[in-house]
Amino acid sequence: MTQPIKGFSKLSKEDKITWIAENYTSDARKTSEILRQYWNDDKQLQQLHDEFIENTISNYYLPFGIAPNFLINNKLYAIPMAIEESSVVAAASKAAKFWLDRGGFKTKILGTQKIGQVHFFYTGDSKKLTAFFKKTKASFFDESKHLTKKMETRGGGISSIELRNMTQKLPNYYQLHCTFETQDAMGANFINSCLEQFATTLEEKATIEGLISEGDSLEVVMSILSNYVPNCLVRAEVSCPISELDLHKDVSPEKSAEKMVQAVAIANAEPHRAVTHNKGIMNGVDAVILATGNDFRAVEAGVHAFAAKTGSYNSLTEASIENGVFKFWIEIPLALGTVGGLTSLHPMVHLAHEILQNPSAKELMQIVAVAGLAQNFAALSSLVTTGIQEGHMKMHLLNILNQMKATNDEKLTLVSYFKDNTATHSAVVEALDKLRENL
Repeated sequence: MTQPIKGFSKLSKEDKITWIAENYTSDARKTSEILRQYWNDDKQLQQLHDEFIENTISNYYLPFGIAPNFLINNKLYAIPMAIEESSVVAAASKAAKFWLDRGGFKTKILGTQKIGQVHFFYTGDSKKLTAFFKKTKASFFDESKHLTKKMETRGGGISSIELRNMTQKLPNYYQLHCTFETQDAMGANFINSCLEQFATTLEEKATIEGLISEGDSLEVVMSILSNYVPNCLVRAEVSCPISELDLHKDVSPEKSAEKMVQAVAIANAEPHRAVTHNKGIMNGVDAVILATGNDFRAVEAGVHAFAAKTGSYNSLTEASIENGVFKFWIEIPLALGTVGGLTSLHPMVHLAHEILQNPSAKELMQIVAVAGLAQNFAALSSLVTTGIQEGHMKMHLLNILNQMKATNDEKLTLVSYFKDNTATHSAVVEALDKLRENL
């Protein structure tokens, strides 16, 4: 039985590999070979990667693809996407091409406000706390000036600080609910530093101003930003006359428009469908966020909370037919950054931003929203016409052939064959077996 290890983080990279290979894999030599295979030959670049996180033993690669022909607010983009799932880049590209000659995508920033909170418990009189906060509110701004000075020169800073009484949800629970503008930075470190200063000010002023009477107490539990940013919002949309919504040769534009609207209505009525519907949107969103060095876990959490803001889980996209025009749009919260973090360190992230023509944070929000909308449009277009599997399985074909260790000649033959035939896993296996039998 493998025993716990002490001081793993202090081991050299080679010793970490040896330990994990010998204790947790069946073939230590093969494990070591695989891990080393993904090291970068450039030692300086590899060291950079090693220092991104702790206990690094190798690199984990994801495909880096390009979805071209995105016309956004009359500006043409090629969008980089980092993702492992088949058909995502192809679907986004197909949607971009479809809308290229129909006016492209239109976007608008609805807000850029980010949120942080100081959570604390106070056992005294709530009216006394409210009076205290009104009297000392300016101190929270003043005593954080050393943190906000640089951000303010860039047009950002603290927007508001308010006291919220949360005792109806949890006894004695209050919070300082704070909003921030962080410009092109994602701003997590800035926000958290400000919040910790607010906590210090709160505790110090509470003592000085006599807020805490005998038998009462005030205790700060934590100070942390929120990844739920409903007011850091972007809208993206497409529209065209119904007559131009020719999604499939066997389905009329009128029927296509009707079924697209119905598909969104179903996602709004049925959470089981809404989750998969929104997952498809996030295929596009996450791929661009990852390629540009942003935090896709934070975005995912905030987006799904936003989808449930009404109390039920709904579609992130909407569709309508009005006066002969089909419209399809999304409103999505995206707290993104284009400076700091990996954007200045990771060469591929830096390149992704260059490919996107070095967007500001607001511009990147719009690009990412478009990627999500395009992905959803492509998915629904398939679902309401041919079904999702026809296109997806053709994109997945090479994965199946690689699993079966097909040669390059076999791949060429079968890719050609499945251009005109339905590609299911069993059909690919059967076709490959027949091809090999005939050799």
